[in-house]
Amino acid sequence: MSAQMPLFDDAEVSPLALSRRAAITTGLGFACLVRRNAFGAGTPSGSVSPASVVSQPARQWGAGAPPAYLPDPDVIALDPSFHDLTYFAAPIRRLWDQGGWLEGPAWSSEGRFLVLSDVIQSKALRYIWETGEITQFRPEGYAANGNCFDFDGRLVVCEDFFRRVVRWEHDGSVKVLADSFDGKGLNSPNDIVPHPDGSLWFTDPGYGDNITEGHADAPGGPANRDGRLRWNIGRELIGEIGGTKRQSDHVFRIDPDGSVKAVLQEMDLHDPNGLCFSPDYKKLYIVSTPKGPGQSIGGDQAIHVYDVNGSTLGPGQVFADMRLNGVQMNPDGIRVDVFGNLWCGASGPLGLCGVFVFNPAGKQIGRLRLPQGCSNLTFGGPKRDHLFMCAANSLFVLQVGTQGFAPS
Repeated sequence: MSAQMPLFDDAEVSPLALSRRAAITTGLGFACLVRRNAFGAGTPSGSVSPASVVSQPARQWGAGAPPAYLPDPDVIALDPSFHDLTYFAAPIRRLWDQGGWLEGPAWSSEGRFLVLSDVIQSKALRYIWETGEITQFRPEGYAANGNCFDFDGRLVVCEDFFRRVVRWEHDGSVKVLADSFDGKGLNSPNDIVPHPDGSLWFTDPGYGDNITEGHADAPGGPANRDGRLRWNIGRELIGEIGGTKRQSDHVFRIDPDGSVKAVLQEMDLHDPNGLCFSPDYKKLYIVSTPKGPGQSIGGDQAIHVYDVNGSTLGPGQVFADMRLNGVQMNPDGIRVDVFGNLWCGASGPLGLCGVFVFNPAGKQIGRLRLPQGCSNLTFGGPKRDHLFMCAANSLFVLQVGTQGFAPS
């Protein structure tokens, strides 16, 4: 890779496509924002391209990194409309890199903090807005994955270890909302979102049914067919609480009365993962990802969209195939902003992985390059205008020009 990396690829849109942004940046002296083609071959005499995820040497991150170049070369517009969703003077920042596998970011508007899960280290963590600290939120996370705050401000958690969904009540007690369906234990609830009617919708693939993220099945189960995995060692209460043998994948709805209903089965969608509602709650977006433990067939690595018909879903269709430059990327957590644009964490080759942004019609309009694949994301901050991104062991943030829609 050449050390002289252009700020914008030919297939991407220069900030100069927006006259207001062009006037602002020109006034600040960012002459190198002009596309390489405007100057002929190479960069303007005396200038260099800024460090980025794909430059050599690569961009540095964290407290010891040099000042970030603005506008950030890893915030990439593929359509002029993306500029209205970003803020030109905000760089992508790495807040922390001491995790194992970070997941489930959820913003507490009342507490002004971000909850997140370290799945493989079984830690429940909290990012404090005022100080920027990452602290212990609870002493044991039970390999939690997805988190959300419901419309009453209560924290709802998907626990891989106990294969259940729980809710923390305002008095500090914990209520189990779902741990079985049709007489069988759940797999490993993955991601969850609230609906204003009081229901909760969650995905239940089997990604936590292994010795790393939760625990393997009991001998003979799909995720431990020959029984050679010692599924119940190393942790207390394995098999005493929650399921012990995975069943087929589902997307579930927890009704306000507490009943659990399947809205999608494995035959409808393999390996459901991240999910979110559209701003009008008329559509539900669900990510399909590769096969989990005990499966022979996995998902198609696309984002699907379904019409919401009360407590059921209509037929689905592919919203985005998650292919970029001919490469199949792997989607994960998703969120929508107040304008209905969908922001999706994506894993894949370095230079392509990060966050993909689609407009409501399913057109990709921008992306954020990260040095690691993004497992999940959410909007936070007092104005809900900061995008928090979990990426492997790291937590990144970017101030944007839009706001998150969902309550957390």
